[in-house]
Amino acid sequence: MATFQYAAKQPPRYLAADVLNDLAKKMVFIGGPRQCGKTTLVRTLLSDHFAERGTYLNWDADDDRRIILKKRWPRDAALVAFDELHKFPKWKRWIKGLYDTRPPEQNFVVTGSARLDVYRRGGDSLLGRYHYWRLHPFTLSECPANMTMEEALRRLLTIGGFPEPFLEGDETFARRWRRERMDRVLRDDVRDLESVRNIQSLGLFVEALRSRVSSTVVLGNIATDLSISPTTLKAWLEVLERMYLVFTVPPLTRDLPRAVRKPPKVYFFDTGDVVGDEGARFENVVATALLKRLHYLEDKFGYRYELRYLRDKEGREVDFVILRENSVHELIECKYGDTTPSSHLRYYAEKLKPRHVYQVVARPTQRLSAGPISIVDAREFLAVPESSLSPE
Repeated sequence: MATFQYAAKQPPRYLAADVLNDLAKKMVFIGGPRQCGKTTLVRTLLSDHFAERGTYLNWDADDDRRIILKKRWPRDAALVAFDELHKFPKWKRWIKGLYDTRPPEQNFVVTGSARLDVYRRGGDSLLGRYHYWRLHPFTLSECPANMTMEEALRRLLTIGGFPEPFLEGDETFARRWRRERMDRVLRDDVRDLESVRNIQSLGLFVEALRSRVSSTVVLGNIATDLSISPTTLKAWLEVLERMYLVFTVPPLTRDLPRAVRKPPKVYFFDTGDVVGDEGARFENVVATALLKRLHYLEDKFGYRYELRYLRDKEGREVDFVILRENSVHELIECKYGDTTPSSHLRYYAEKLKPRHVYQVVARPTQRLSAGPISIVDAREFLAVPESSLSPE
């Protein structure tokens, strides 16, 4: 019989210093997938920097919810952390009034397992009162000090990057954990925040998406298979994005008259959710790492970034295009083991003239150059810490 050990203590998360710096000026909202480490991040900040003057309250806990509604936390608390507060229907107006009347030297951090940039809309404006950060699961940029890059990449490909299963390193544990997490998201979070009632069919939709990673997703085809209207599936896809289960990558069409214009690609925040070959899983690993980078750059520096893909009617395709302020900044192609320069990547590098062009491979290789294309090992390309990134 297999034995399990508790995972090692999580290393400090990549947002810790930035969140602490922002808390000196404003409230901080932290969104991200369920169980990606938001609570651990906040509890670490409370214990390391606020000692006896910090309070953590979770809306999902009955006792904490009563304290929140009656505002009975210590008045001299320097930092009050509210977890899952977006499930409180009037939370936007409530937190605005709280912030405007708080005691001197008291501040707040709000975390949630849904997109707080969506659920903060409406009602009284919170503009100017908060900074918003999005926390992601582990990628190679957060490889623990006692783990090799080879092992970290193996775990990302087979287990996924969510802290608990990633650090545990056991595939059986990860499968059980993943099933429980998916059930909680669909049956608890969606029920609390959305109007979806047919949870069983929503689960079937998720299963259909799992096998379509790296391919374009035509909702009409899935609608036929599930006997559900494409309009309903489009609404459900938006729900899954708000719940941080999946994210969509639309095609780049601007100034490209022969480009495919409609079907998006869909990726999972947890690569362990992907049903497919090693190439599909690797592409999902790269997609999650790129989105993590872009969200960090947006949240820290304020520039607008977008992740797109390219495909034209002649079949030329590039896996990822990074836009910075609507300009093509990088082209990135994923190859699990092929170091032969992609002719499609070369074609669009010459046509679009981005600042950087990369072909990222999973297997060990030297950095090579082929004209405008840099062929790089994923363990090098994806290991750059977010804190060292700049808009350039």
